[in-house]
Amino acid sequence: MIKVGEVLVSDDIAKVEFVCHLEKCKGACCVEGDLGAPLGEDELPIMNEILDKVKPYLTADGLKRIEELGTYILDEDGDYSTPTIEGRECAYAHYDKSGVLKCGIEQAYLDGKTTFRKPISCHLYPIRITKKKNFEAVNYHEWNICSAACSYGKSLKVPLYKFLKDPLIRKYGEEWYNELVGKIEE
Repeated sequence: MIKVGEVLVSDDIAKVEFVCHLEKCKGACCVEGDLGAPLGEDELPIMNEILDKVKPYLTADGLKRIEELGTYILDEDGDYSTPTIEGRECAYAHYDKSGVLKCGIEQAYLDGKTTFRKPISCHLYPIRITKKKNFEAVNYHEWNICSAACSYGKSLKVPLYKFLKDPLIRKYGEEWYNELVGKIEE
């Protein structure tokens, strides 16, 4: 483990090589799993604020689900997440022309319609953060749907902490990230 401030970072973040390969996985992380994207309490009001801006990027089924359930849901464990369509893809996702599932929120961001890129849990994936009483744990979530991303990252020799530089800075700040890099590379 690597300790940076009050954050414990798994050694896998430094060792695993990873670069998303959407052409291969087709955005499976937006459709597989038990729930939608995990949301922090600070993101809940944002989900309400951006809805009108992201609506044009969503599917009819996604919009219907959001109208039925709201912009986020509370699960039986007391955690918030995005709603899903029939327990499958995130209600905020849409398929592009090549059949890749992409984030409607992120597309609105890329088009300059909103300043919110997407939920931090999505931006950081395959990193998952576990909050404890006095610290956070940053871990690599190994999942077979990302095997192409691991192969691609290995071929390009890109470690996970470099691939996820922007979301790590978004979450913890540039000073924190630079300290992480220093500890990894020393």
